[in-house]
Amino acid sequence: MSIIAFVPARCGSKSIRLKNIRLFCGKPLLYWCLNALQHAEKVDRMVVATDCHEIASCVEDFKFTKLSIFHRDERNARDTSSTEDVMLEYLNSGKFSQEDLFILVQATNPFSTSGDFAAAIAKFHSDSFDSMLSCCRVKRFLWTENGQPLNYQYQQRPRRQDFPGSMMENGAFYLNSIGNILKSGNRLEGKIGIYEMPSYTALELDEEDDWLQGEYLMRKYVLTNGTSKNIRLFLSDVDGVLTDAGMYYTEHGDELKKFNTYDGMGFQLLKKKGIKVGIITREDRELNRRRAKKLGLDFHFHGVDDKLELVQNLCRELGINLQEVAYIGDDINDKELLEAVGIAACPSNARNSIKTIPGIIRLTTAGGSGAVRELVETFLQHGIKT
Repeated sequence: MSIIAFVPARCGSKSIRLKNIRLFCGKPLLYWCLNALQHAEKVDRMVVATDCHEIASCVEDFKFTKLSIFHRDERNARDTSSTEDVMLEYLNSGKFSQEDLFILVQATNPFSTSGDFAAAIAKFHSDSFDSMLSCCRVKRFLWTENGQPLNYQYQQRPRRQDFPGSMMENGAFYLNSIGNILKSGNRLEGKIGIYEMPSYTALELDEEDDWLQGEYLMRKYVLTNGTSKNIRLFLSDVDGVLTDAGMYYTEHGDELKKFNTYDGMGFQLLKKKGIKVGIITREDRELNRRRAKKLGLDFHFHGVDDKLELVQNLCRELGINLQEVAYIGDDINDKELLEAVGIAACPSNARNSIKTIPGIIRLTTAGGSGAVRELVETFLQHGIKT
């Protein structure tokens, strides 16, 4: 049995011209799903069905060994054409085994990974489904236009943490046998299974605002998985990152700062992975030194005006480059370093000039509340490489 991945990509787009090959996180949009499919071991072939020379030329430049182009009929590339139309056109164009597995993949949801495809295929077979679709769990209370609740009883409103939510199609991919598709004329049929994906995959790229949000989500959840960058050194700013940026004084004039123990454990988790860790701060305070020593950090630099220059010198000493450095900062004096390192991140309370740095990971946690820990757990969740 063969497994064929099919990716429709027409020229026309009402909202964004040539959307399928517009740059998304530095690569044409189609690249992301095709790259995941190329590295999905169980996928034998992937087909891009297009009516467009520009799209065909672009994807051929990827040099993916599994890739072929299907030049779809212009009748099946109109605004009124359905995806099923072009699927059936392709399946009727050649000889296929009825038992072959067909995966319809949509480029407008670029968050699918090779692991998702492998897991979905395994679940499809193990649970003996006739067809399957990808979904994400949405914890929203849904109503009809006529004022009828769809997924809960308003008289007994559940707490969000107790509410199971509802499964929503995220448009990432669908699995079915070729025989079922030819028989039913539809991507889904028979006993239908669900492959659940994370909630951030609910976003599909159709409008300009989707693009901005999508790039942020892609960088936060997918591109931090270490596939393109090895981390050898992790550094953090202090005030506004490890603290809440507040300055506390006693009646006797003693200075206090509030650190978060979750961040301390985050440093320890990285050290266990063999990653050098440290802090770098413009302030020169003894209490920062005491905190660094208590955590057993490899490096702690104080009273630093030019953070980038210092880290460049440190990289030379360690025999690494800036692309192997991760740094989290929150204010303008962190900007140069954040723009230069391999992975840059900021807490939710960072200044806007920092949040808008291209490619920066904008965390949901504020400084002093575990922002470093959130970033570390993101690394570990996606299999950090050292």
